[in-house]
Amino acid sequence: MSSKKPITKPSKTIEKKEVKPLMVFKKQNYMLLAISFIIVVIGFIVMGSGKGQAFDAPNKITVAPLIVLAGFALGVVSILYNPKSETPSQEE
Repeated sequence: MSSKKPITKPSKTIEKKEVKPLMVFKKQNYMLLAISFIIVVIGFIVMGSGKGQAFDAPNKITVAPLIVLAGFALGVVSILYNPKSETPSQEE
């Protein structure tokens, strides 16, 4: 009978480093996103307001959709915007 020895891995000590959570967006991105959300809501309020107006009033069929589109466009800009870092980079 052959006796098999258990295979053991060499023990290594692993140093745990404190890792800061990586934030994808900065404060400016969230502010722009909140502003774009408010603009979209204002556009929908304008679109639905005017109880005494006809359904094809100019502010309902032209102005309000433009406001909503501007809000969506600002939302896209807020996602793509990359603010400058606050720490100056050292160039050699």
